[in-house]
Amino acid sequence: MADKRDYYEVLGVDKNADDAAIKKAYRQLAKKYHPDTNPGNAEAEAKFKEASEAYAILSDAEKRRQYDQFGHAAFQGGGGPGAGGFDFSDMGDIFGDIFGDFFGGGRRSSSNNGPRKGANIRVGVRITFEEACFGTEKEIEVTLKEDCTTCKGTGAKEGSSPVTCSKCGGKGQVVYTQQSLFGMVRNVQTCPECNGKGKIIKDKCPDCRGTGYTSARKKIQVTIPAGIDDGQSIRIGSKGEPGINGGPRGDLLVEVTVMRHPIFQRDGYDLFSTAPISFAQAALGGDVRISTIDGDVLFNIKAGTQTDTRIRLRGKGVPSLRNKNMRGDQYVTLVVQVPEKLNSEQIEALKAFDAAMGGTLEEGKNGDEPEKKEEKGKKKKGLKDLFS
Repeated sequence: MADKRDYYEVLGVDKNADDAAIKKAYRQLAKKYHPDTNPGNAEAEAKFKEASEAYAILSDAEKRRQYDQFGHAAFQGGGGPGAGGFDFSDMGDIFGDIFGDFFGGGRRSSSNNGPRKGANIRVGVRITFEEACFGTEKEIEVTLKEDCTTCKGTGAKEGSSPVTCSKCGGKGQVVYTQQSLFGMVRNVQTCPECNGKGKIIKDKCPDCRGTGYTSARKKIQVTIPAGIDDGQSIRIGSKGEPGINGGPRGDLLVEVTVMRHPIFQRDGYDLFSTAPISFAQAALGGDVRISTIDGDVLFNIKAGTQTDTRIRLRGKGVPSLRNKNMRGDQYVTLVVQVPEKLNSEQIEALKAFDAAMGGTLEEGKNGDEPEKKEEKGKKKKGLKDLFS
């Protein structure tokens, strides 16, 4: 047995390592070198077998004691791992963990019929933009499962009761032993007879047909907090599917859909909008009326404000979900409106204004020389540019 490596060295643990450390070390090596993750790799296969052999000895208290005293010689000539193969039949738990990880099942519990939380139920609710900003109350209707009043949730006909599953003995799981490349491997699966419940109902309740519950439409009041956004959900505890084997009920998840607003667009807790202003307001400045979710407000703009100027209204955005005393801001783009129809008086007034500004509305009508036109073209532009 001189060619065999020390089992502690194989697993990479100290000789004083406890059972948990040994198991952890083996799991890591088994995942790394398992044939399923290293197809056709003879070296990985050998390392996997070596690690498994080491674990089989060090995980058994009596075998470990013998190994610590006599080394590999303790198993020569007997039925141990050094003679005629390797026995995997006692490694069901560790292989269950590893194979579960490989195939997405995760680590399995030793029992499948313990109390488990019920599934969540998802429903949707549609609210207005203002309701999302300031919060509201909504009544929704949802189908919920309740314990059957006839059988009191047992699923069994009156006068009878569920019996222990004979196939799994009430454990909810069955163990299958399979021959693999490295020996016998135990595989734990949900019992097909009782579906993991550990109990079988022979005489089913006629009202619930053995399920233990009945369905009914229920009206539930939902408080929608101020500041909620489109696509977010509200969780209402214990309003989901019934638990399994005495476990708690699942939750009700209410997903919110917020309707669009004709004026405001939302980004986080900030709002964005546009506001029309006249040329006179833009040129002269003064108070302009701006719509907010709280109502109209007056905002004083400076003289000479240009179109597409953006202003900021602090605290006029959406309230924060975490702190109702905090709000976002509103950003307003000011757009100068150009009138589409003018009466004769307005036209003459604009012409007079343009002339006062040195404009060119009358250019070319009085036989101006080209050089005079060029000179006029260098003057400051007037209202004509607003219509171009």
